[in-house]
Amino acid sequence: MSAQRRRQAPHSHSETAAHYLVGGVPRARPEQTAGEVLDALRGRSYDCVAMVCVLDPEDRLLGVVPMAALLAARDDQPVGEALLPDCPRVHPDEDQEHVATLALHHGLEAVPVVDHGERLLGMVPTEALLRILRHEHVEDIHRMVGIGRETQQARQALQAPPLRRVRHRLPWLLVGLAGSVVATFIMSRFEQTLAANMAISFFVPGLVYLADAIGTQSEAIAVRGLSLNHARLVQLVGGELRTGLFIGSLLGAITFPCVWLTFGNPRLALAVAVALFAAGGVATTVGLLLPWLLQRLGTDPAYGSGPLATVIQDVLSLLIYFGVVSVLVL
Repeated sequence: MSAQRRRQAPHSHSETAAHYLVGGVPRARPEQTAGEVLDALRGRSYDCVAMVCVLDPEDRLLGVVPMAALLAARDDQPVGEALLPDCPRVHPDEDQEHVATLALHHGLEAVPVVDHGERLLGMVPTEALLRILRHEHVEDIHRMVGIGRETQQARQALQAPPLRRVRHRLPWLLVGLAGSVVATFIMSRFEQTLAANMAISFFVPGLVYLADAIGTQSEAIAVRGLSLNHARLVQLVGGELRTGLFIGSLLGAITFPCVWLTFGNPRLALAVAVALFAAGGVATTVGLLLPWLLQRLGTDPAYGSGPLATVIQDVLSLLIYFGVVSVLVL
């Protein structure tokens, strides 16, 4: 789920930090020593003991001290001197995925929750963060395969009635049907090329499959990584483009001698190898750019995977292949 979508879309209570908030957490004042705080913790039960929240006299959060740091501190050291630098805090209405992302980015076992006056309300504990990550992971998987509705039935797709499964899956598959029409049209435009050398058609399924497989890897990385990665888009695209071209070049190098030996046509072998090289770079770029574009438009990037990205990659792969064949073979 993109950052922009988190800001724009209304959230049910069950998908916010408030739903996972626990109030029974260790609290301390900055002037208290580590020994005093540890003595105060003994014999008491808490909902979350991952860290101690350090508060001012008006219960505003000054920072946190991880329990490991508290145990390692000298008994006479004030806990105000052991505060974790740049510790994030969230508000109760913050989206759950953003909360989990902050915890991962800062290496926290729990995330403090404060009101709009910075007064501590509690924490989102470790077990809740794990549940959030699993929930978002399953949700993204469903979207990536074209199950579009965010419902409990969609998340339990295998148990849903058949008609409901159809309703969840069909919209994006109709996009795929439209793409197959475009791909068929492209093939028909190269009818003379295929008639001149029937062997050209033998490599279409393999080329399309490999491009889809390469793109799917990039999509899976992009869907989750866009919410966790803070690198610039140019850097991300450049890295994926180089990766795709390198993969395509290796696949092309393997394919070239096999096609040459099998069909005795070095031009056809070179065309297949070049097409694999180019399709690899295109597939990884589309696999990253499409989720990013949807994220910028305020749509969950997972919707840019699966059927939609597959259609685009298939059409571009066919155009690349027949373009290369037209130049090198005919």
